[in-house]
Amino acid sequence: MNAILDTASPVTPLLEPVTVAGLSLPSRFVMAPMTRNRAPGGVPTPEMAEYYRRRAAAGVGLIVTEGVLVDHPSAGHEDTVPRMTSGAAEAGWRGVVEAVHAAGGRIAAQLWHLGSLREPVDGAPAWTPSGVREPGRPAPHAMTAADAEVLLAAYADAAGVAVRAGFDAVEIHAAHGYLLDEFLWPYTNRRTDAFGGSPARRAAFPAAVVRAVREQVPAHRPVIVRFSQFKERAFDARIAETPAELARILGAFAEAGADVLHASQRRFWEPAFPGSPLNLAGWAKRLTGLPSITVGSVGLRRDFLRAGGPESVAGLAARLADGEFDLVALGRALLGNPAWVTHAAAGRLDEIVDYRKAHEDVYP
Repeated sequence: MNAILDTASPVTPLLEPVTVAGLSLPSRFVMAPMTRNRAPGGVPTPEMAEYYRRRAAAGVGLIVTEGVLVDHPSAGHEDTVPRMTSGAAEAGWRGVVEAVHAAGGRIAAQLWHLGSLREPVDGAPAWTPSGVREPGRPAPHAMTAADAEVLLAAYADAAGVAVRAGFDAVEIHAAHGYLLDEFLWPYTNRRTDAFGGSPARRAAFPAAVVRAVREQVPAHRPVIVRFSQFKERAFDARIAETPAELARILGAFAEAGADVLHASQRRFWEPAFPGSPLNLAGWAKRLTGLPSITVGSVGLRRDFLRAGGPESVAGLAARLADGEFDLVALGRALLGNPAWVTHAAAGRLDEIVDYRKAHEDVYP
């Protein structure tokens, strides 16, 4: 028998319409960005439009696309990762946006540059803040001031394409050890110019990207910045050792025009700093006053909707009620469960499956 969720369910507050940074959303659930490698030649397809439409139709309030490469050779190497460029890619994205809007959802484009994680398949080196060579990797290119200007233009151009394609918001990927996060991380940023040193100086180039994007995006469409402490290759990495250091980084983003902060952590219930129960999204909101999105192992197991405790939906809802954050992102849970939100809302828990790695290979 299904476990039935009534109107007093902890899920209920997450299902209510909300306006965040001027953007009206049908629910507080966000689809987190996840690379799917389903865009031949970097061009979105009708299949991709249907993939995102299904999640929007099933109660996800805001879709954040998979990472979309800005138009520069250093941005990425994979031919099946989508690009944000004029022409065929822009037309493909317009089809995706229209499908999501027809389902009643909203959608943000996530702009991406891989930094040191770009593979040198064409012989060209990866672009990084300081050219730090990592174990088992070829030597990357240390960006010059002129290179920084080139990439600022690439981000601005990509934001303009996203606006023309009709996206409701633009997210800047500054997390997980990719280029912008490499500027924030002391291990990969060893510069001695205006883009290196103190937390505020390490944030200077990512903040300049925020400013360049903000100048291309109309005021009524939010600019979101995704950031993290951890890296895909270093789970214990940190861009800030204290809330004060984090305040300098996030303050630079806010001053540059960020409207929403998307705080990526591996487990949403874990404190970001000693001495406080606040998670990373909670600190982002407290330090800047900006609305924030929390994410991290939400709904990966069906028991998330049944059990109590800080790692359950009840614990998540309690944090939301306390004003710790504003939106909640679902990632891998939506791969095997496109209708996760609908099923959770209706109490159809037997129709929800636990996340498995194999879900990443399907594209329903």
